[in-house]
Amino acid sequence: QVCELEDHRVTAGCTAVCCLVRGNEIVCANAGDSRAVLCRNGKAVPLSFDHKPSQERERARVHAAGGFIREAGGHHRINGNLNLSRSLGDLKYKQNRALPPAEQMITAQPDIIAHKITAQDEFFVVACDGVWDVMSSQAVVDFVRPRLRQKRSPASIAAELFDHCISDDPKQSGGLGGDNMTAVIVQMKPGAFH
Repeated sequence: QVCELEDHRVTAGCTAVCCLVRGNEIVCANAGDSRAVLCRNGKAVPLSFDHKPSQERERARVHAAGGFIREAGGHHRINGNLNLSRSLGDLKYKQNRALPPAEQMITAQPDIIAHKITAQDEFFVVACDGVWDVMSSQAVVDFVRPRLRQKRSPASIAAELFDHCISDDPKQSGGLGGDNMTAVIVQMKPGAFH
């Protein structure tokens, strides 16, 4: 069901990503540009994929729902505003009564992907775009891995990751390092899933 904006004062939105370890697999669901990344023997393996307006399937849905995508400064924005194409909330982009929720300009419909756990899997990181805008998936794996090997706690590593990402002056960095940041680091127990 589509919510009517005049009945709801909430106009903001958020992205979502979650991982579930089930048997010998990790099931990841995401909507937006939060991301989950697995470290497999030191290499970053994507558990999720960002939803951006520049992607053809996302662009097609936006146009079919009556929206437009504008490119400015290397960023694609839906109706000149949002730089992501899936989120929870953002109700003003979900007002087309002729379309089901999954076909709205901005949809909360997640991608759900299952990944088989291997003996080489060490940990995974689930974080929002405030981290991924500053560091690549491989850079985060390279940051976290040696610290875990030093027997540091995942919580202390996440705090250090934020300190590494945050900008002293977001005006100087073009806004990078000035967004909200959240992260969870999950260590895999060797042999626990085999």
